Amino acid sequence: MYSIIAPVMRIIEIPFAFVQSRLGIRRLAWLFLAPNLILFGLFAFLPIILNVLYALTGGDQVLLGDRPFVGAGNFETLANCANYLDPNSCEKDLFWRAIWNSVWFVALQVGLMVAFSLLTALVLNRKIRARGFFRGVFFFPVLLSPVVVALIWKWILQRNGVLNAGLDSLGFEPYTWLLDTRWAFSWSVFLSVWAHMGFYTLILLAGLQAIPRDVYEAALMDRASNWRTFTKITLPLLSPTMLVVLVLALIKGVQTFDEVYAFTGGGPGSATTFIIQFIYQTGFAGNPRLFGLAAAASILLALVLVVLTAVQLWVNRRNVDG
Repeated sequence: MYSIIAPVMRIIEIPFAFVQSRLGIRRLAWLFLAPNLILFGLFAFLPIILNVLYALTGGDQVLLGDRPFVGAGNFETLANCANYLDPNSCEKDLFWRAIWNSVWFVALQVGLMVAFSLLTALVLNRKIRARGFFRGVFFFPVLLSPVVVALIWKWILQRNGVLNAGLDSLGFEPYTWLLDTRWAFSWSVFLSVWAHMGFYTLILLAGLQAIPRDVYEAALMDRASNWRTFTKITLPLLSPTMLVVLVLALIKGVQTFDEVYAFTGGGPGSATTFIIQFIYQTGFAGNPRLFGLAAAASILLALVLVVLTAVQLWVNRRNVDG
């Protein structure tokens, strides 16, 4: 094998040796980074630039050359509101309904996600029977497609679904869960927590296992209670991992779309219409397709995520320095 590979590698070495002699050893690294940088620029930076350009133009034409320049007109349309707490007073009432739905959804979903993930990670970190099996069980929903998850729970909660069949066997009347605005929203939160909790549990479990065991042994020798050990040792040492989970869950919660869209379609009415669905409907599913308005909404969403992430990182840095 060496007699075959060695001549091939010597041939390949010739052009690289020539390039290295021209560029130098330091600049040669850019040659290997260039393919990734080009792909990253084409599929990351270029779409961002195009999105900004679309946000500054109007009309329903696809090509930028056919779209009139409107400046901040799309942002003014979205922000045109007499009372931001009352979506009915806004020019784009669905946009503000989607915002408030997203705010409530993220607050509930992220809070429950972090709480249940931490509780599950603490349990799975203990020496229990079939610990590996239960770790796999909690992580299994993460492997499923969001659409599959939505269809499974839609099948369970529909009028003739499994849940109503169980209630009927107990003597209760079947209920149209997904046609009630409050229940549809609550089940959407539950669906999202159930589908993604295993991922965050895995991250927290890794953080728990990274805590030195001798710290717990010292607490045990000092006869510290379980609650004191948890609040004074586990939580402080787990706080960097908790911040990662919080940021990831927050970004994922704000970007929720596919599973809820397949689950409720944004209904009943606009009860489960979130900001990403508004962007999709405005830019791709509506008639006319208002690409500029959808692009403006996506930029506002991106700015909010950047600000929230920066605040959380600042708080964590301040806690670490303190």
